Amino acid sequence: MCDFPKNEDNTVKRNPDRGHYDKPTIYNILDEAMICHIGLIHREKPVVIPTIFARKNDHLYIHGATTSRLLLELQKGLPISLCVTHLDGLVLARSAFDHSMNYRSVVINGKAFLVEDENEKKDALHCISERLIKGRWDEVRPPSEKEMKATTVLRIEIETASAKIRSGPPSDNPEDYQLDIWAGVLPSSLHWGTPEADPKLKKGINQPGSVTAFYKK
Repeated sequence: MCDFPKNEDNTVKRNPDRGHYDKPTIYNILDEAMICHIGLIHREKPVVIPTIFARKNDHLYIHGATTSRLLLELQKGLPISLCVTHLDGLVLARSAFDHSMNYRSVVINGKAFLVEDENEKKDALHCISERLIKGRWDEVRPPSEKEMKATTVLRIEIETASAKIRSGPPSDNPEDYQLDIWAGVLPSSLHWGTPEADPKLKKGINQPGSVTAFYKK
């Protein structure tokens, strides 16, 4: 894997030492996220919309109803910006000014294209399903022809990308280290609870392996 070339669109300007442009770092952050936020100009106004996504190789897939405003607009080939963020901790400094967060984020610039090939479309939906819970696709009913026709899938080609990462303790002013004030990091993590079965579930149906493996990992 190579790096994404640095240019005026993706270069991290604030705290440039936190910027990363290599694909392994960027793709690892993307692959850990389930939701991205896509920004675009719609009717001369900025719009940001959250949506689930999945990555395959050097592009991303998103999907939705054929009537979706976002998908209809994106198909026009307009430039878009997409971002994901992971909160890893609250950084509690000795001064109010130096409080911060530990995080991993990615910002992508690119364009979206309609997936018209039925095989690629089905593969994209499989990727999105597997991104939610690995193995779930094989446990459930596949999409019907009607459902496939009601669904639009877009492929987002990545033109530029960069990651920005902060980690570690507070960075206080030298004189503030002498203050009698507690400082440190409050770590943050995403936790999945115990599965709750659908009240309408038929008797005798056990929890599938994909769900058990997911919430116990």
